[in-house]
Amino acid sequence: MQKNLIEKIKESLGSVIPVAAIVFILMLSIVPVSGEMFFMFFIGTVMLVVGIGLFTLGADTSMIIIGEEIGAKLVKLKKIWLILPVCFIIGVLVTVAEPDLKVLADQTPIVDSQVMIWAVGIGVGIFLALAFLRIFLQIKISILFVILYALVFVFACSPLISSSFIPTAFDSGGVTTGPITVPFIMALGLGLSSIRGDKTSEEDSFGLVAMCSIGPILTVLILGAMSNTDIPQQTLEPIGEYSLVSEVFGKFVHTLPHYMKDVAMAILPIVAFFVLFNAVSLKLDKKTLIKIYVGLVFTYIGLVLFLTGANVGFMPIGQYLGESLAGGYSWILIPIGMVIGYFIVSAEPAVHVLKQQVETITEGRISARALGMSLAIGVACSVGIAMLRVITGISILWFLIPGYTFALIISFLVPPIFTSVAFDAGGVASGPLTATFLLPLAMGASTAAGGNMAEDAFGIVAMVAMTPLLTIQLLGLISKFRSAPKTAAIEGQVFPVILDANCDTVVILDKREGV
Repeated sequence: MQKNLIEKIKESLGSVIPVAAIVFILMLSIVPVSGEMFFMFFIGTVMLVVGIGLFTLGADTSMIIIGEEIGAKLVKLKKIWLILPVCFIIGVLVTVAEPDLKVLADQTPIVDSQVMIWAVGIGVGIFLALAFLRIFLQIKISILFVILYALVFVFACSPLISSSFIPTAFDSGGVTTGPITVPFIMALGLGLSSIRGDKTSEEDSFGLVAMCSIGPILTVLILGAMSNTDIPQQTLEPIGEYSLVSEVFGKFVHTLPHYMKDVAMAILPIVAFFVLFNAVSLKLDKKTLIKIYVGLVFTYIGLVLFLTGANVGFMPIGQYLGESLAGGYSWILIPIGMVIGYFIVSAEPAVHVLKQQVETITEGRISARALGMSLAIGVACSVGIAMLRVITGISILWFLIPGYTFALIISFLVPPIFTSVAFDAGGVASGPLTATFLLPLAMGASTAAGGNMAEDAFGIVAMVAMTPLLTIQLLGLISKFRSAPKTAAIEGQVFPVILDANCDTVVILDKREGV
C-alpha cells in the first residue's frame, strides 16, 4: 500500500506542477501578488498533490470495485423493471452531493442552488437508466447521441429560453461528472456490459458518463423555460487580503471542516447503498470488504484535501489573475488560457481514472499517453475559445452547435469505442479544477472587461467538455487509417499486414500457415 501511495503521489506531482509553475511565473512577472497570496497558492498546490494521490489510490481499491460488482450483479438479475429504478436512484445519489456541482450552483445566479442541484440529480438519474437501457437493447450510441443532442440544441435555440441560461445549462452537464461520480459510473458501465462478453461489450463499457452529461443540460434548460426571465448583472465579491501568514493558515483551517462535511455527504449515500446491496445480494467476502472500506477512507481524505486546496488556494488566484490580465493585457488571456488548459486537465482526478480504465479495457490499444495528449490539446483549444468569448462577447452557441455537429458526424466514421470514450472524456475533463480555477479566471476577466458574466464567463466548462469529443475521435480516425490492411513483401511474396491502434506492431497474415 505504501509503495502504491508513493507512486500515486509521484503521478499527481507530475500533473499539478506544470499548472502551478505557470501560475507562479505569472505571479512573479506580469501579475504580482502579495507574499501571503503567493503562500496561499503554494499551500493549495501541496494539498492538491497529496489529495490527488490519495484519491486515485482510494478510487482504485473502492469506488471502481463497488461499481463493477453492482453493475455485474444488476445484469445477472435480468429484471429491467428492477434495474432501471436502481440505476435512477444511483444516478441521483451520486450527483446531488457531487462537490463540483455544488461549486457551480453556488456561483451561478440563475436559480436557487438547491433547486438546481436536485434538478441536475434527477436529470442524471433518468439518463443513467436510459444509458443502461441502451446497453441492454444494444442501440448504437452514435445514433442516440444524434437524437439527444438534436433535442438539446432545438430546445436551447427556443425563444422560451433566456440566453443567460444557456451557458450554465451546458456547464451543468460538465460539472455533474466529477471525482465522485466518474469512478463509480464508469465502473458500473464496465460491470453492466462485461457480463455479456460479446463483441460489443468493450465499447459498451463506456458511454454512461456521456449520457449522464446530457440529462442536466435538459433539466436546467427546462428551469430556464419555466422562469423565462433574464438574469441580472452579477458582480464578484472582492478578493480577501491577508496581512499575515497566520491568517492564510487560518483560512485553510477554517474551511477544512466545511469540505469534510461536504465530502462525507457525497460519499455516505454511495456507502449506504453499497452496504445494503451487499447485505441483500452481493455478499462479498471479508477480505474484499476490508479492502473496499480502507479505499473509501483514502478516497475521502484525498478528496477533502483536493477540494480544500482547489477552493481556498486556487479559486481566489484564478479570479485575481482574470481581473488583472483583462484589465491590462486582455488578448494575452487567450494564449495563457490555452497553456493553462493544456496542463490543467492532467491534474483532474477523474482523468486519471478514465485513462487507466481505457488502457486496461482496450488492452493497451488505446494508450493512456495518447488519450492524455488528445485531452490536453482539446482542453487547450477550449479554454482559448472561452477566453475569446470573454473578450468579445460572442454567443456560446456559435461554437457549441458547429462543434457538436462535427463530433456527431465523425462518430459514424470512427471505431465505436472511440466515440464512447470521447463523449465520456468530455465530461471527465471538466472537473473540479475547471470549476474552481478556470471559471473564476473567466469570471474575473469578464468583470474587468465589463461584460455580462452569466453569458460570457459561464460556458467555459461546456467548452472544456466539448473539444475532447473532437480530438479523441480524430485520434480514432488516425488509428482507423493506420490499422487498415496493408501489404508487405517477404522473400518475393506479398502478404497482407495490419498495424495495431498505436502503430507499434505489425501482424503478418500468412494464409499458408493459418496465421
